[in-house]
Amino acid sequence: MTKLNHLAVLLSAALYWLLGGLWYALFSAPFVRLMRWTPEDLARVEQQSHARELGVAFAVSLLTAYVLAHFVRLAGARSVFDGVRTGLLAFVGFVLTTNLSTVLFESRPLGLYLINSGYHLVAFLLMGALLAAWRRQEVNSLAYQN
Repeated sequence: MTKLNHLAVLLSAALYWLLGGLWYALFSAPFVRLMRWTPEDLARVEQQSHARELGVAFAVSLLTAYVLAHFVRLAGARSVFDGVRTGLLAFVGFVLTTNLSTVLFESRPLGLYLINSGYHLVAFLLMGALLAAWRRQEVNSLAYQN
């Protein structure tokens, strides 16, 4: 029976979640423009509490990291490169493709799709690398154990 390294999963989830804050801070100007928010819209958004959204976002990050850890294990990824490759395949197969359909049907701007997808791409690459390569010192094991 394979056990996951729950600390690696938790750290991957935190990385994913924190990267979101950094990513959207870096791309805030084009994001706001592509969302077509007026200064009044932006002021309203900034005044609202986002505690619920942030909590849900962390829970989703945790679930994503947990599932990706299983993909890493199933792929037999044992190095940073293997983890990056696994993260890339999961991103392309499940994020890039499904989000494109949604963007097309919602008539969203391509730039918004690129900003959002870029965040998930970087996150999946980093999480895959971490989950494949993390070795707990006391047992010298991967993010998953046989």
